[in-house]
Order: sequence, then structure tokens, then C-alpha cells
Amino acid sequence: PAGAKAEPPGPGAIDLGAQSGRWAAFQERHRLSCEEAARLLLDAYEYRGLVKHTGGCHCGAVRFEVWASADLHVFNCNCSICTKKQNRHFIVPASRFKLLKGADNLTTYTFNTHCAQHTFCKTCGVQSFYTPRSNPDGYGIAPHCLDDGTVQTITTEDINGKEWEKAVREHKTIRDMSKP
Repeated sequence: PAGAKAEPPGPGAIDLGAQSGRWAAFQERHRLSCEEAARLLLDAYEYRGLVKHTGGCHCGAVRFEVWASADLHVFNCNCSICTKKQNRHFIVPASRFKLLKGADNLTTYTFNTHCAQHTFCKTCGVQSFYTPRSNPDGYGIAPHCLDDGTVQTITTEDINGKEWEKAVREHKTIRDMSKP
């Protein structure tokens, strides 16, 4: 009605002003809820230069997504456990990793300092990701557990895990790989 004062948006609502039409068209065109559209746009902004990889274990009980470069820097460690299970991995901050399903199907193995959390699927035994000792605030992701289509290149760096303390102390960037 003429002369009526517009109500301010309710709690949690955002006044998009002149962009409200574009927002509604974007949601409709991509068939997204408001929350899905906001997440898509925030991810695109916050993770510029990164791609969303998805992956999981062999049986599919464990699924995850991770934001990382399409060009992966993978560590090939020769410590006792990495050698036995052929654990090649790249490291990401925890904020860039999301477990989509299977938390109840994971079990954990630790040894020595018990800092590294070697998680694996209870059903098929595959370790898709784990919490590395070098970056306990991040995740080590197994590139061979990623779904096809998002990785462009893989550069592999050998790391002397048999002399773990020395190798991590002398490595220029490994401890910062879990920092956003």
C-alpha cells in the first residue's frame, strides 16, 4: 500500500536489495535452495583456485569431499606404517575436508606417539584419509581414493619418515600444509 513502510528482514534473512532478482533467477536456474546456493557461492569465493574433489573407500561406506588444487603435491613416506600400506598422501587444512558419510564405519589405529590417527573403513579396510603426525590439525588424503575427473597432475616428493623428526624439522613447508 502507498505510504507503507517496508518491514526489515527477519532474523537470519538478508536484504539483497537490487540483487534479489538475480539471486532468485540463480537459484531457479540451478535448482538450488537458498542454503545450497549460498554454499556454492561461498565455496567458490573462499576456495578460489581450488577444486572440490570427492572420494572414498573401496566399498563406498566412507565418502568425503576435499578442496585442494587440481595439481597435487603428494608425499611418499618411507616410515614403517607408510611403507607397509603404501600410504601416499597430500595434506589439507581440516576446514577444507568434509566427511560426507561413514563416520560410524571408521576405525582408528595409532602407535608410537599416538599423534597420527590412521583411520580406515571397517568393511573394506581402505584408508582414504588420516590425521598425520606432521599436521594433526589437518588431513592426509590418499589421492588414489579420489573420484576420477578433478586431478590434473600429481607431483610426488619422497620424505624420509624413517628419520621422521629430522625430516619434518628440515622440511621447509610440511608443517604449514594444514594451515588455511
